[in-house]
Amino acid sequence: MVTKGQDHSLAVYPKEEFTALARRASAASRTNPQARAFVRALAASTDEQRPDGQGRIMLSADHRRYANLSKECVVVGSVDFLEIWDKQAWDSYLAEHEEDYSLAGDESLGGIF
Repeated sequence: MVTKGQDHSLAVYPKEEFTALARRASAASRTNPQARAFVRALAASTDEQRPDGQGRIMLSADHRRYANLSKECVVVGSVDFLEIWDKQAWDSYLAEHEEDYSLAGDESLGGIF
């Protein structure tokens, strides 16, 4: 399942993971405008993809435009899904957020350490 990710990347989920995410999202309060917008965008911007014989998938023009994908892309593993980034956008993101990794504490990570 390919959908818009955050930070203008694309998110690629196994179908089971996407279904669980969609169920959690649909359980959010419908009186919250941000929650409604997220659920609508998630539902409207998701394509089910099946890899071809060489393991490739097709990205829609809307997805390529949303992520500003150029010729060079980066695929980043993100534990239970993949992210697809334009290489220049990924390099910029890393340069801007590299220090955030070192500074992340319990309040932002939910006590995983």
